[in-house]
Amino acid sequence: MCKMEKSLYHRKLWEIKVRLLGDNSKAEKLRNSFASRSPTSLWMIRVVSVLLLWSCFVHLMALGDMWGPRLFNGWPSCFNQRGLSTALEMKSLPPKIALPPKRVYQNNGYLMVSCNGGLNQMRAAICDMVTVARYMNVTLIVPELDKTSFWNDPSEFKDIFDVDHFISSLRDEVRILKELPPRVKKRVELGMYHEMPPISWSNMSYYQNQILPLVKKHKVLHLNKTDSRLANNGLPVEVQKLRCRVNFNGLKFTPQIEELGRRVVNILREKGPFLVLHLRYEMDMLAFSGCSHGCNPEEEEELTRMRYAYPWWKEKVINSEEKRKEGLCPLTPEETALTLTALGIDRNVQIYIAAGEIYGGERRMKALTDAFPNVVRKETILESSDLDFCRNHSSQMAALDYLVAVESDIFVPTNEGNMARVVEGHRRFLGFKKTIQLNRKFLVKLIDEYTEGLLTWDVFSSMVKAFHSTRMGSPKRRLLIPNKPKEEDYFYSNPQECLQLLDEPLRVI
Repeated sequence: MCKMEKSLYHRKLWEIKVRLLGDNSKAEKLRNSFASRSPTSLWMIRVVSVLLLWSCFVHLMALGDMWGPRLFNGWPSCFNQRGLSTALEMKSLPPKIALPPKRVYQNNGYLMVSCNGGLNQMRAAICDMVTVARYMNVTLIVPELDKTSFWNDPSEFKDIFDVDHFISSLRDEVRILKELPPRVKKRVELGMYHEMPPISWSNMSYYQNQILPLVKKHKVLHLNKTDSRLANNGLPVEVQKLRCRVNFNGLKFTPQIEELGRRVVNILREKGPFLVLHLRYEMDMLAFSGCSHGCNPEEEEELTRMRYAYPWWKEKVINSEEKRKEGLCPLTPEETALTLTALGIDRNVQIYIAAGEIYGGERRMKALTDAFPNVVRKETILESSDLDFCRNHSSQMAALDYLVAVESDIFVPTNEGNMARVVEGHRRFLGFKKTIQLNRKFLVKLIDEYTEGLLTWDVFSSMVKAFHSTRMGSPKRRLLIPNKPKEEDYFYSNPQECLQLLDEPLRVI
């Protein structure tokens, strides 16, 4: 029976092919070829065909694992143990961001930079050095952070910022490497490089005409000071916009810091609006500035000893009261409590303290916590274990405060330091979020008159409100003071070239 079925099968197959070929001679040849093949040969052909098909299928599955969702991984299948769950997981993943194309240019040499100061001073310096490197057509080595300042923070760039994002997001502007190539590194180890601090507040012609020739000559240049080494004004718009791009896009904190920052913001948001108070009433600031208003004699002596202990703090003999009257001291916690109350801040609002340890502790904070009972710190709203990774790393702690400050409903700095100015500029970039820029010279005069009984509360409060009504972070042009860059508006506090502003000229005085 089986032989008859095989015979009928081969005959039918032959008839079909005859019809397809339409040529009796070709059909005859085909029939003879089938007839000449033994059943064993036909069986071997089928086995080999099956094996080849199976091999192809296995290779395709392997390619599917290699290329992820572009092939099989997104398909529910009995051959894929992850099945439908994998497809759903893939849908939940964020799409990959296309990297900008690399900028191709003739490399003029390598630029190494050592940043100095605290986190936000270094942040601005990094933006400047990326910009300088781009316009000198050199290769920038990932900046080295300050480890010898007052804070003694051993953090590397990669401990604070997402170094891979930093490199890849700016690759269409400048080539950035994590370290020198081995051949060039050997030259540096042998001392075959040039080291120097650039001149402060310089324009691009300085870097093109004086710094670039040194890079070309020595192949490797190390800039060992980077604070305020690029001018606020008088630079091409494309230069200013690149500084913004680095600041607002190229510099992202590490995923661990970003995630913890989001958690703090979410905890605060669950309870309503919140104000971030950058209360810069910390021991290092008071010792450096010589401001001791409200301190007892023992504290004044301690601050003086500390000021003399650091040789790079050049100003030693300081009259605290004169400096305070000039508005050059951070507001005390007591002065801050009066100011916030006079401005009409709701006493029940959450106030997040973005600062380190307040000098004088709870004794000095009492006036503020009495006036505003919902004062919190990262240490009070997070578990102690949450901060383990950044404990004793002041720059990582400052990065966390930076993220919360940028996201707050109101930001109030009590001193015009680097964090105050850089956060102010970032909040302008995000849509002119409310930042109250306190005028300390005006405030301490008014506070003294109020505490001496020369002003009633209503008069005091109305004067504070009226004076600061135009100091809330609204759009304005930078103040330009020729030949006095320290006194004019800081670029990073108001990067107007990158903001949606009316086409108004710079204010010059």
